[in-house]
Amino acid sequence: MSVEFMLLIAAGVGGYYLTRNFVRRRLRFVDAAQSIFAPLVAGVLATALVLPLALLPAVSAWTAVCFGLGAMFGASSARHTLRREDGELRRLAP
Repeated sequence: MSVEFMLLIAAGVGGYYLTRNFVRRRLRFVDAAQSIFAPLVAGVLATALVLPLALLPAVSAWTAVCFGLGAMFGASSARHTLRREDGELRRLAP
């Protein structure tokens, strides 16, 4: 496997886990983070943040896009987890 491909995979997985943990820990009580548009905004901002790194020789624009997709899926996963946990807290115990 080439170095570029390994960076692409690492960027996607890293974006997923960084965003998922950040949303679950820091943005738990923020209503905007639980919006349906939050994953899309997170993905676009993450792509825009990493896109200047495409000037480096081993990093391409696809790496930035993969990081953004990972961030989008991570925010979506955290959003669903928070909703599920919130529903369990509201359930009455028998």
